[in-house]
Amino acid sequence: MTVLITGSSGHLGEALMRRFRRDGRPARGIDIKPSPFTDRVGSIADRDFVLQSIAGIDAVFHTATLHKPHVATHANQDFIDTNITGTLVLFEAAAAARITAFIYTSTTSAFGAALVPPPGEPAAWITEDVAPVPKNIYGVTKFAAENLCELFARQAQLPVVVLRTSRFFPEADDNPQIRDRYAIENAQANEFLHRRVDIEDVVSAHLLALEKAQGLGFRRYIISATTPFTPSDLPELRRDASAVVRRIFPDYEALFHKLGWKLFPHIDRVYVNNLARRELSWAPRYDFRHVLDALRAGTDFRSPLAVEIGRKGYHDRVFADGPYPVA
Repeated sequence: MTVLITGSSGHLGEALMRRFRRDGRPARGIDIKPSPFTDRVGSIADRDFVLQSIAGIDAVFHTATLHKPHVATHANQDFIDTNITGTLVLFEAAAAARITAFIYTSTTSAFGAALVPPPGEPAAWITEDVAPVPKNIYGVTKFAAENLCELFARQAQLPVVVLRTSRFFPEADDNPQIRDRYAIENAQANEFLHRRVDIEDVVSAHLLALEKAQGLGFRRYIISATTPFTPSDLPELRRDASAVVRRIFPDYEALFHKLGWKLFPHIDRVYVNNLARRELSWAPRYDFRHVLDALRAGTDFRSPLAVEIGRKGYHDRVFADGPYPVA
């Protein structure tokens, strides 16, 4: 089986290409930017380029996208061209080529405004049953692309799995208050409680989705680290997150204190990966318990793959106010 990996110069695309090359499995990487992991350079919105690239392909991993950090630097039309039109072009080519599976990388950002409850309400328990309420062009176009996935799964009888991934980028947070108050490693360690996933686990979820796609038909899954919380924790998480974490992980305070780290005072949402673990037999390895174990051992809590890929950034320029501007 030969797979096509779009966005092969990006974080996840490169990670998938590395995995396929390491395993000696055939994979073709495409991206608008050249890289050691990109075999063909071109746009997914270019029909001729896509038709040429998909020839001889059995399955598609579609990771290419304009991301949230591009909202302030790119026009709405750019998001439509890449995230919607590009996905449509790929699906039309995939249906014509009769590929066996299409794995689409979406985002938990598609949930949008549904992620933050009103003041005084418990933290949100985010499962696949929560209805998305996109709040920017990024979320709008990713959710629209998900709907294209469902349409082609139904009309073309094409096995399609949508993976809504939480944060796995290593770059600094787009929120200046988070950047000012927390070291990057501190903030990202905190996020493993409720809204982060290691790229190694993201790759394993994609490979399992490919393996099981034909038996699944069409599915959407949340791909995030396994949270230690339960629904009964949600009211207190919104008021005093540290009290909940202290109860579950009594050793966290000493480990954090040694580094001068601190928890987020409040947690407003919790991503729940139960469905992916059950239906994909996905077993993510990197969670908050792993983070604490790594801190105790004095090792990096990131996977070797995350360290190997490193930070890529999202723009070709450096901005005065942070890693990228916020719209």
